Amino acid sequence: MDPRSPEDPSKELERLADEQLSDLEGEGQERVRNGKRRRERVVTLYAAGAIQSAEDHYNAALVLLYGEELGHFDLARQLARIAARDGEERAWSVLAAAWDRTLIARGQPQRFGTQFVRENGLWSLGGVDQQTTDAERAFYGVPPLWVQRQNLEQIRRREEATGE
Repeated sequence: MDPRSPEDPSKELERLADEQLSDLEGEGQERVRNGKRRRERVVTLYAAGAIQSAEDHYNAALVLLYGEELGHFDLARQLARIAARDGEERAWSVLAAAWDRTLIARGQPQRFGTQFVRENGLWSLGGVDQQTTDAERAFYGVPPLWVQRQNLEQIRRREEATGE
């Protein structure tokens, strides 16, 4: 893609974030290619200084949150922090999720319990820092840990029912 795309960067970032969310249920190589293309475009816009508003930062963070590399998660966390600081309320939960993904990628327990991971073929919360309180989770827009554990059980039951 041309970094000087005729599309307004704010509108493009919004579109990329919408595409990312729509693509979450997809599978296969096309989903992987599309995600990579979106992340590359966000990084290009970031490098060009085209990410300006709180909403731009939020949308860029949302796209990067679904990356595969530690650098994606670190940049998502940085962008979400700016978005939250500048008043974008939706950015708090993206910040928490990016923080957890960063910690998991570094082999550490997640802080908020936002991420479900595969362990021995089963979905799990993995390690979760027990020092983080539900009040801190609420501040970041994350459900209490007991709710995350219930969500995990629903995923496991659905998986058992479908045989996946």
